[in-house]
Amino acid sequence: MKHALRRDLDEGPMSRFQWSAIAICITLIMLDGFDVLVMAFTAASVSAEWKLSGAQLGVLFSAGLFGMAAGSLFLAPLADRFGRQAIILLCLVVIALGMGLSALAQSSTQLAALRALTGLGIGGMLASVGVITAEFASNKWRSTAVALQATGYPIGATIGGSIAAVLLEAYGWRSVFVFGGLATVAMIPLVLWRLPESVDFLTSRRPAGALQKLNALLRKMQRTELAELPPLPAVGERPANTIPGLFNGGLARSTLLLWAAFFLLMFSFYFALSWTPKLLVSAGLSARQGITGGVLLNIGGIVGGSLFGLLAARLDLGRLTAASLTMTAVAMAAFGASTGHLGASFAIAFLIGAFIFGSMAGLYAFAPVIYPAAVRTTGMGWAIGIGRIGAILAPLIAGMLLDGGSQAPTLYYAYALPLVAAMAAVLALRRNAARHSTGTVIGAH
Repeated sequence: MKHALRRDLDEGPMSRFQWSAIAICITLIMLDGFDVLVMAFTAASVSAEWKLSGAQLGVLFSAGLFGMAAGSLFLAPLADRFGRQAIILLCLVVIALGMGLSALAQSSTQLAALRALTGLGIGGMLASVGVITAEFASNKWRSTAVALQATGYPIGATIGGSIAAVLLEAYGWRSVFVFGGLATVAMIPLVLWRLPESVDFLTSRRPAGALQKLNALLRKMQRTELAELPPLPAVGERPANTIPGLFNGGLARSTLLLWAAFFLLMFSFYFALSWTPKLLVSAGLSARQGITGGVLLNIGGIVGGSLFGLLAARLDLGRLTAASLTMTAVAMAAFGASTGHLGASFAIAFLIGAFIFGSMAGLYAFAPVIYPAAVRTTGMGWAIGIGRIGAILAPLIAGMLLDGGSQAPTLYYAYALPLVAAMAAVLALRRNAARHSTGTVIGAH
């Protein structure tokens, strides 16, 4: 049963303060886009300096993703105990250290370890950012807000790509990591100033001074202050804020389907983002054209993610996500057939970016509304963490296949298949959510 405050936030108009919190979350997601971009766009320079094989380069791609998985699985759930804002601040410090120290790495082993440290912070932060976005958005705008937040990823990758290209040419690959560290440090005061603690965390976990903090938030959102905290659910109705809580109360099937969808999508997603610039060069394009192909993926993501956000306010979230996954699979296969043809490769790279980022936005919108507040960050963190396992495996497997003689078209055909399976998982998740939810998921338009 929802308390009156939650109903007011879900059904009432959104204040300027709520939108500003969502804008900061979008900016934080841009760090994730830049973090993946750092390795993808510096790969050629790092590989040339240290004479790395495809498998060694795959390890560098996957090291950051390994850290992200660990952060999502083990660091993100701490936000359900200590607060979303506190964990975001901790993670920003970890990211800044990892990025700054990466600029000092003297071997691929050192760089891989520091990429894992950076990834730990990114993974721990992402779940809390997604949860805050969902919790501060109304029912009407929730799917749109989460989709726009996911669009921060390609925005960060695109802007970062342009900056990285200049820095690489002028100062070398280490300068790109220095820039990333400084950008992360700049976000810490902004989070302290304008990113609030979660309303649902304050009402469900009740840390010291919860009522005062809640009323301060309500004033900023131009809502009536409370004389006391809303009543807690009966003891038997409260989900445990631990991993088993993701499988109680009819959540088990939805949890497993969500995990499968994230794993399958991220498996293809991170192959495309990590390897496309280098594979285009291997197919005969210049290094600059390869980077352009990677940037076009992310520009397509900005367009696709934004369009998905607008459509999500009007259309069924599950069907829209499934359709986007299907179109991504078609575009991946078409890209495999067009590598080496400049115009076609660039056009299809744009379409892959548009559909794959739209698909990711759809999955990010599902997760927060499936789970109750007590396990919401844990649920989001574990979904992302399971997805990151797929992200870790994808670049490694691609590197080994390339060393074994596989050609770029074959890889794109193969990596299109998991997207079809992800589409089936999303449709099953939608049906399951319709049976067990109160309408929030299916009505998240």
